[in-house]
Amino acid sequence: MTFGSAEWLALGEIIWINALLSGDNAVVIAMACRSLPATQRKVGMVAGAGVAIGLRVLFTLIIVRLLGIPYLKIVGALALLYIAIDLVGPQGAEDEQGVKSHESLWRAIMTIAIADVVMSLDNVIAIAGVAGDHFGLLVLGLVISVPMIVAGSAVILAIMDRVPVIVWAGAALLGYVAGEMIVSDHALEDRFGAEYVHSWETTAAVTLAIVVVLVGWLMRRMRTRERVEHPSG
Repeated sequence: MTFGSAEWLALGEIIWINALLSGDNAVVIAMACRSLPATQRKVGMVAGAGVAIGLRVLFTLIIVRLLGIPYLKIVGALALLYIAIDLVGPQGAEDEQGVKSHESLWRAIMTIAIADVVMSLDNVIAIAGVAGDHFGLLVLGLVISVPMIVAGSAVILAIMDRVPVIVWAGAALLGYVAGEMIVSDHALEDRFGAEYVHSWETTAAVTLAIVVVLVGWLMRRMRTRERVEHPSG
């Protein structure tokens, strides 16, 4: 595979775009791996990012057509809300109570992969536009981006260990992204007008960020109460 100046420029653009748009993905990776044993965290981050990039390559090939399907982004946003609440909910405490380590590792990897696909609905349009029909260019650009995403995840994970409240900020970020996705769905734009729908973008994003944190907090509180009332459970 030989590259000319245009291909090298496009490769640089793909790497740059992916780096700029993968901040929230790095947050997901860090949050999904925070409950893993220290010896498995690096494996979880690398494997999760690798699986996510593989799915993103496949997804990029068909994303332009998929984005025209009404309500697709709404469904994706709901899936992202579920992931955000699950990441900030009581699952971390449950892992500590005896879930097998390999199950936790695979759960983290699958969470990362699914969240990346959902959150990449818009991101991959830019990457697909730059790569055009050059599949090799697309794959190479995304593969080179993996170390940057993993490095970002490692930094965020280290911060989470020192400042646990960052976990809640990460969950709020995912809720915020979900809100943005909902108001950009083609079905809503066609029905109410793009200008009107997008005027609600910030409100929807902030509201869902608050909802994620509130629901996650309530779930943790309920779980704690159950464990106090039923210690053997």
